[in-house]
Amino acid sequence: MSDPGRQLMPVLRLAPAKVNLTLAVLGRRPDGFHDLHSVFVPLELADRLSLAPGGSSGEDSLHVEGPDTGPLADNLVLRGIAAARAAIGAGPGRPATPALAARLEKHIPVAAGLGGGSSDGAAAFDGALEAWGAEGALDEDRRRRAAASIGSDVPFFLGAGSIAAAGAALVQGRGERVLPVVGITGEPGILLVTPQVAVRTPDVFAVFAGTQVSGDGSVRMTSEHLAQELTSGLSADGLIARAGVLAVANDLLAAAGLVAPGLVAVRRALMRVLKRPVGLSGSGPTLWTLYPSRTEAESAATVVRAAIADGAIPSIGDGPPAVIASTIRAGRRPAHEEVSP
Repeated sequence: MSDPGRQLMPVLRLAPAKVNLTLAVLGRRPDGFHDLHSVFVPLELADRLSLAPGGSSGEDSLHVEGPDTGPLADNLVLRGIAAARAAIGAGPGRPATPALAARLEKHIPVAAGLGGGSSDGAAAFDGALEAWGAEGALDEDRRRRAAASIGSDVPFFLGAGSIAAAGAALVQGRGERVLPVVGITGEPGILLVTPQVAVRTPDVFAVFAGTQVSGDGSVRMTSEHLAQELTSGLSADGLIARAGVLAVANDLLAAAGLVAPGLVAVRRALMRVLKRPVGLSGSGPTLWTLYPSRTEAESAATVVRAAIADGAIPSIGDGPPAVIASTIRAGRRPAHEEVSP
């Protein structure tokens, strides 16, 4: 436990984006959510979060630089700090949890299917514990339950105990059951194209539920097969060879296209321009394409920006799509038993 008189030190966390390489919807749960079988991989693309001692108000605060993330009260950074404080509790022998001032530099597109908000919440939870000197105050069970209370994807980012250890994983349930896997060896590149159109996850699931009870069995088979391959590690070349199958292994692809009709045209145009398979991350709207290296993904990004400028790739929503080249983080943690709250 920390010394109550310990001086708080600034803490920095990088909050990585994630991409769903597969997403199978297994059916609706009694609580109204859907059971999923999805392979998540973290990216080098990340937000930057710093935490420092709070001001004289005695309340946690947040300053955001970059894209508009909506009302501060709804931001998962503040929820992550609050969840850490609630999990620790108060009283004799408990670490002191004074107010924190958070500063978030956004680089991950907002509401894009890339898990940016959940990753920020996980980084805030993880960083707050360090700021208070309370890293050892929570056992694994309490840590997992607290993570799940912040948001559905948060357990993935804290699946190995800290956000720095986040690696490829099979994610099940509504996101609370996380099975880390060895992941992908090498450094495959990935091109992300995010149309500037609002695609709310609840809306996509509502459309999905209105048309079918569960997803395509072939999507589930692809997801299960990929998860099995990743338990012993899959090379970057092996991943690229599977890109065509993975690009259609998302049961929400059709529903996202109904929520945002222009998304279908953007995806088709990308496939024509890039001559590569194009997948959808989560419920969208971010579209992804795999490359052997970041250098090749950056070259493709240049091609896509030119195609957007000349109208070969349509812009839908509030402006031209965001185009980002990044890298899938290599396997950095071994497989171990499934964790769930």
